[in-house]
Amino acid sequence: MKVKYKTEQEEFWAGNFGNEYVDRNNNSRNIARKTALFAKMLAKTHGVSRVLELGANIGQNILAIQNLIPEAIFSAAEINDKAADLLEKIPNTKVIRGSILHLVPADLGQHDLTMTCGVLIHVNPGQLNHVYTLLYECSTSWVFINEYYNPTPVQITYRGHADRLFKRDFAGEMLDKYPDLKLIDYGFQYSRDNNFPADDCTWFLMKKTIT
Repeated sequence: MKVKYKTEQEEFWAGNFGNEYVDRNNNSRNIARKTALFAKMLAKTHGVSRVLELGANIGQNILAIQNLIPEAIFSAAEINDKAADLLEKIPNTKVIRGSILHLVPADLGQHDLTMTCGVLIHVNPGQLNHVYTLLYECSTSWVFINEYYNPTPVQITYRGHADRLFKRDFAGEMLDKYPDLKLIDYGFQYSRDNNFPADDCTWFLMKKTIT
């Protein structure tokens, strides 16, 4: 039975384009640069042993964090079945298959850290508040996002496709939506970094001050 999605963006990532993305990015060299990023971020946290990633794809972020916190337990939500098949091979990882727009906090449980990396940019802007709710309500302490930043919302053509990539101030919107979230740290990944080049993304670490 065909899954009925709320948005065109979900169809896009669940289907052939999402499959091609898996093939294009299944590269172990990515894990080194991700480990460098998470080492910076996790150094500002404490008590992280349960992690939830929304839109985990093939789990390279999870593998990077496992390099730093080997004992951590992970939950990973993923819309693309091909990616989810690979996710399920990662130890200590519970995979939730399907669109994050169909999930509610009770489906995901509570975690020390919730996160997205290159996911909010692909969510239909009208559905962002739903994802913000998942990130916030499923976290007992920390929220981390690593996305393309722009001070005002813009739509960017993505590999020849319109309405598939959106830049905006995601962290700022979450800080406005949840007054008890506090910005702890932020940084920029540069595509011309000498050691760990990556997409030009900006990351934000926030902490809940009321739980």
